[in-house]
Amino acid sequence: MSPTAQLSSSRPESSSSRQIWTSLIREIDITQIVVISSGPRGRLQIVQPQKVSDALVRAYDREFQKEDQASWRAIADQNVVRVARGGRYAQDFLRDFGFAHAAAAPLAGPVFPGYPGSIQLFRTAEQGDFSDADLRRLGEAVARFDESTASARESRTTVSDSGVAALKRPAVSEFIFDGKAEVRLFQSAFDELDERIRQQIIAQVRQRISRLESQSADATDWSRVSLPDSDGDHLAFNFVVYREYAALGSGPFVFVCLLPTVSDWSAVRASDFQADDELSRLVPSIKFMQQEFQRGPALTEISKAAHLSPFHFHRQFAEHLGLTPKHFLMECQIHECKKQLLARQKDLAKIASDCGFAHQSHFTSRFKQITGLTPTRWRRMAIRRTESAKD
Repeated sequence: MSPTAQLSSSRPESSSSRQIWTSLIREIDITQIVVISSGPRGRLQIVQPQKVSDALVRAYDREFQKEDQASWRAIADQNVVRVARGGRYAQDFLRDFGFAHAAAAPLAGPVFPGYPGSIQLFRTAEQGDFSDADLRRLGEAVARFDESTASARESRTTVSDSGVAALKRPAVSEFIFDGKAEVRLFQSAFDELDERIRQQIIAQVRQRISRLESQSADATDWSRVSLPDSDGDHLAFNFVVYREYAALGSGPFVFVCLLPTVSDWSAVRASDFQADDELSRLVPSIKFMQQEFQRGPALTEISKAAHLSPFHFHRQFAEHLGLTPKHFLMECQIHECKKQLLARQKDLAKIASDCGFAHQSHFTSRFKQITGLTPTRWRRMAIRRTESAKD
């Protein structure tokens, strides 16, 4: 199947995005095109198109995302690059699927804001390597695609959602540390975080690196941690530790991922994950929970939206999102509470009732458990920060 047919069959929401890639494919002779995204699981994954080989997607996810130096180079340098011919990625991945040449260009946020990615173009030996003119055309197409993606995402986000999401979010939502607990990638974004958060992250990274000696050679440590900032407000992070991650160098690396907000997930469509059947299948259940969280639907009902048994749904949901369905329902509740607190149109008892809490004290208790602050204190803090950001 041609790249044009692959992209057409994926039916992206934005017609302008489809036109961008169709135009690029007419200008550059390629055999395969893939969209790759980083994400809160601390890894790269192929997310589009729908018709890319399952074997290629599985091989990339299982092993070769850790060898994909080109994507990280493109992201770090914000430039279009050719894939090096001598590495394992080219020799043991591309060649096994019939490709001899590849080029990668950075994407600002193909799925989630703050989680960059890349687009890679593959060619056979007969097609030859990419010229400088090809790379220039790819860079121009990527710039247009980023604008289209950001516009589409903004159109799916309500004003009240954007008000909550704007609080304390850095430009990039992941930070990569090396074995010395020093930031290897995204230092400027890390510096945007609250100082207390930064100190805690570094302490957590050091602890995880020190634990590697007691783990098996192939272990990948993963954990979700909630950290309070200088105001006591909590942010949730995934910490993912790799003993080896060849794409970034030798030795261990720790990926620290600021979890997407409920509003980030509300802007996601199943088509954003067309190359990942498991994750795209979960999107309808995410939408269902966002719509029905007030009544507290049971796991059996939620899993039906994904056409999975409750057991398999729970396992896949936790694996892909980094939290359980129960915790996601609670995040939906708290997110709606924050929107209503910022709106300042209802008292606490009314907010508690509208958001599905049994009574006000239950609301206050759970809200503090998740955010670290009482609803009243959180509202004062959020209003102060919002007004300060306008100055």
